[in-house]
Amino acid sequence: MESWNPGAARNAILDFVERATSPGVGFIEPGDRIATFDNDGTLWVEQPLPVQFNFIFAALIEAVKETPSLATEQPYKAIIEKDHDFFEKVGLQDPDAVSALEGAIARAWHDSTPDRFESEAQSFLEGARSERFGRPSTELVYQPMMELLELLRTNGFRVFICSGGGRDFMRVMSDNAFGIPRENVIGSAPRYEFRVGQLHRTDEVLGGVALGAGKPEHIFAATGRLPAIAGGNSDGDIEMLEAASFRILISHDDAEREFTYTEGAERAFAEAEKSGWTVVSIKNDWKVVFG
Repeated sequence: MESWNPGAARNAILDFVERATSPGVGFIEPGDRIATFDNDGTLWVEQPLPVQFNFIFAALIEAVKETPSLATEQPYKAIIEKDHDFFEKVGLQDPDAVSALEGAIARAWHDSTPDRFESEAQSFLEGARSERFGRPSTELVYQPMMELLELLRTNGFRVFICSGGGRDFMRVMSDNAFGIPRENVIGSAPRYEFRVGQLHRTDEVLGGVALGAGKPEHIFAATGRLPAIAGGNSDGDIEMLEAASFRILISHDDAEREFTYTEGAERAFAEAEKSGWTVVSIKNDWKVVFG
């Protein structure tokens, strides 16, 4: 973990991995070595908005052009009116805002095939760049976290993303950006129907939104286990972290190299202090932020 500064956070992670893979107290059977991580704000940048939401907003604006009556409904109304409060709730992964968005997403790509959706997502990602950093969004991946994922894989952990956002969007770039194969991406997703030799997206969300309690529920549905180690950065990750044996909470406290914000993570930090979770300070614990 060369991109990590020596300190309590790095030591706690290394100690956990050592105990988990050595006979004795804390040993974890290889089959139970499940690691789950939130993506936005945990593996890559989520400010000023998660990358996926820019993709979604563009599609929903097109939907309003085709069906003007949608402009009076949420989340279309907020997007058209550039409602800052709504955008802030989305950025903070507020469950009500995300649920409204997920419903609109399901309708926007209703009856679409996986190939069509992935083609649109890929085209968007190829052109998406950060105004602040002047780099493609897919390059704004946290190098220290990539080293942590590699450490876990080397020690027999199976690493998964668990995203409150769209599973299928993350699958388009998870392997290249994070080294996580698409089958290891868990998240909010549509229900599919197989008709005339092809899969088609329906307008229903499969198993609910993967936020809050939905995260461990989706993780168990996908793996048959709860995580041994989990990492997140917001209140929407609390239940996933509670379900794990070892918990990592990312603190965005470096305005110079990334961003400084605590909104939407107040309860998570209170729980971290109460329960002794490992808090990772971007400012103090990481030598570098991006690879």
